[in-house]
Amino acid sequence: MGLTSQSLEYTVIVLAVACVAATVWLWPRLSRRGVRPVLGRLGAILVTQVSIVCALALAVNTNFEFYGNWDELLGNNDKAPVSVSQGGGQYASVGNIKGGLVQPAGPQGLDRVTGLPKGPADKVGKVESVRIVGRRSRAINPGFVYLPPQYFQQQFRRQRFPVMVVISGYPGGIMNLAQHLQVPQNAGKLIAQGRMQPTVIVMVRPTIAPPRDTECVDVPGGPQAETFFTKDLPDAMKSAYRVGHDPSAWGAFGYSSGGTCSLQLAMRNPKAYTSAVSLSGDYAIKDDLTTGSLFGPGPEGAQREREHDLLWRLKNLPTPQISALVASSRKGEADYGETMKFLHAAKSPMTVDSIILPQGSHQFATWRREVVPALEWQSQQLTFPQDTQAVAPPRKQGPGVGKGGAPGQGTGPSKAPSASDDKGRRRVEAERPQG
Repeated sequence: MGLTSQSLEYTVIVLAVACVAATVWLWPRLSRRGVRPVLGRLGAILVTQVSIVCALALAVNTNFEFYGNWDELLGNNDKAPVSVSQGGGQYASVGNIKGGLVQPAGPQGLDRVTGLPKGPADKVGKVESVRIVGRRSRAINPGFVYLPPQYFQQQFRRQRFPVMVVISGYPGGIMNLAQHLQVPQNAGKLIAQGRMQPTVIVMVRPTIAPPRDTECVDVPGGPQAETFFTKDLPDAMKSAYRVGHDPSAWGAFGYSSGGTCSLQLAMRNPKAYTSAVSLSGDYAIKDDLTTGSLFGPGPEGAQREREHDLLWRLKNLPTPQISALVASSRKGEADYGETMKFLHAAKSPMTVDSIILPQGSHQFATWRREVVPALEWQSQQLTFPQDTQAVAPPRKQGPGVGKGGAPGQGTGPSKAPSASDDKGRRRVEAERPQG
């Protein structure tokens, strides 16, 4: 049984309940005096406590995905494989794998998600469960990859597609992106409605060294998370899927810690990502109990920490040519003040849009209201790659063409409602709650 499988979780919970019941039933017999009854009581308490702790730990790990499999838990993933063989099964198929940088994986919880594409891939698309190997960082990160229907259609067999790298919060895992935010489900609907251009979406968690919160930072002498997201992940995706090679086809997207990562990745690495979406993200990275020391000691460490403060970067360093969307709430979100400072600090050639809700807390109920307009917004920022894998024979233009010649199923993606002010900032309107 897999570490995150429902069968293992239920089995351990049943065993814990059985241990508690057995302890209650046998306690009268163990209440006598003597060495054996005392040892029996101690043993019953120990077994009961261990079974309960195991059940709770397993439930927490299944929900937050600190460890995706037994090898990760036991520390057996220190060497990246050099080749990948494709096998059968629902989750075994990925694109053309060259060099083993993307591995087919088990469901990783994907079997518990409702609303995923079912049917012919060229009609409804497909979600694949994979593991992504970092050649430079030596990290192996679990992921889900959404492929739109057009990816499988004959007329687009040579076409490359734009990419969104969608990053979960911490300590949440990729399951939250598929189950709670329903990123692939929403993307499929938007593409079918012509409101979003066909896009490959790779869903990953922000940490590459669980349970440590690496915050997408290259830690001196430690995990190289920024390298993984800016070099390893793009290389892996390009080796396995028909995706764009130019940065204009790449965008980062995330909520909470994932939103913090998205802004950091694009602002620090505009040659890797040219757009970023941050739902309730922070604008500076600080050390805490979950991160440990991210920047190292001394003046060099202090400078590295300053360079991960986005407001400091906007004031002291050249402004990157990227587009960003930030989301917060006037009431209920602790980052509202910093969000407004960021909006006012942004300057050309960077453009910043925003989703500002009147009220909303730091939870999925808020992010679910923001995810659809955010997906539409980022789709408009990405360039549909003009390069192809090989010279394709001439073909007629499809009836629906998105931004930059993107194939669609209807008209091109519509612009998200926005209003411009005198400083070039725009506000993407989110749907207000009813009642």
